[in-house]
Amino acid sequence: MRLRHKPWALDYMKEQSSIYIADPSTLKGNWSSEFKNTNPIFIEVGSGKGAFITGMAKQYPEVNFIAIELFESVAVAIVQKMVEEPLENVRVLTVDAKDLRDFFEKGEVARVYLNFSDPWPKSRHAKRRLTYKTFLSTYEEILPKNGQIHFKTDNRKLFESSLMTMSAYGMTFDWMSLDLHANEPENNVRTEYEERFSALGQPIYRMEATYDN
Repeated sequence: MRLRHKPWALDYMKEQSSIYIADPSTLKGNWSSEFKNTNPIFIEVGSGKGAFITGMAKQYPEVNFIAIELFESVAVAIVQKMVEEPLENVRVLTVDAKDLRDFFEKGEVARVYLNFSDPWPKSRHAKRRLTYKTFLSTYEEILPKNGQIHFKTDNRKLFESSLMTMSAYGMTFDWMSLDLHANEPENNVRTEYEERFSALGQPIYRMEATYDN
């Protein structure tokens, strides 16, 4: 899908400073001051238009959520949602996932969500997958001991390769489904892509993995 460039997006988001954090490096180790509480922080890497993270924030007001979305023209949709329906426990960043260590101290993030990440199907692009070992190392450095990744996708090959990568990294799998919607948990919050692929009859794969550290 071609990304439609929105040249006004960054300026618009910067005007919403209670939602969008333009320079998150200034909050490294001190996110509690931004949220004005010490509630756990869950991040979603690749938040798209924000259906998942805003849904989770409503369902779990006792948790702080941070949307990580690389593209400003996409992230602006999350900010717009929150202007219309404010959520005190969500912030939005437009940063690259490989740089997460620049924005969070060890243990500052309690959980990482990866939902419908780009599968990068060609072998030569494997290093770009958000479940590649270098990304797993990055997440480990901002999560607490035995931190968790929750992963969801419609792409079976990406799911299988992620299982292998995480297993090789020494992670353990606490929960797994090869067809999430066949027996959908009541607390499942769907993403935009999840709604679309489910409507087409495609199975949704999901797992929860823990670092063995």
